[in-house]
Amino acid sequence: MTGQEPIKRILLYVDGSEACITAAQYGIALSKSMNAELIALYVVNISLLQELTKARIFVKIEEMDYEQDLEQDGKRYLRYISEMAKSKGLEITTELAKGVVNKVVSEKADNYKADLLVMGELDPVLSRSDSYHDEGELIFRKVKCSVLVVKNPDLVEQVFSNLDS
Repeated sequence: MTGQEPIKRILLYVDGSEACITAAQYGIALSKSMNAELIALYVVNISLLQELTKARIFVKIEEMDYEQDLEQDGKRYLRYISEMAKSKGLEITTELAKGVVNKVVSEKADNYKADLLVMGELDPVLSRSDSYHDEGELIFRKVKCSVLVVKNPDLVEQVFSNLDS
């Protein structure tokens, strides 16, 4: 291209779901084909943990234990995605953050000057109120950059497998 590439920086939202692995495969393929920087972000949902403690579903020590478990899960997912990228000859930046998920993702997209947010398929909305509380839906609506919602895991797996390393 001529230095005016429309996508120079891709932010990959990692939420610990199967759909985020599919999104990671596609994000890696897209980043490699467009020669774009790829940043993977996992956010520990601190606000949810605090709400569970306020509602007396958790006591404080359980909140802290669960937060550590979520951090470890996030690190595992980020490490796995980093290994996937390396297997295809791509360097990737990873970050584990904490906070209100949709706010953190939106802020990080701005801070990184992301041209594109790649995320897994959204969960089905069962009611209108669900759409106001679903983090994926909120991210999709709040982030300022373009958003690519990755679907069709079989096709993505094929694209990823055929990608040169």
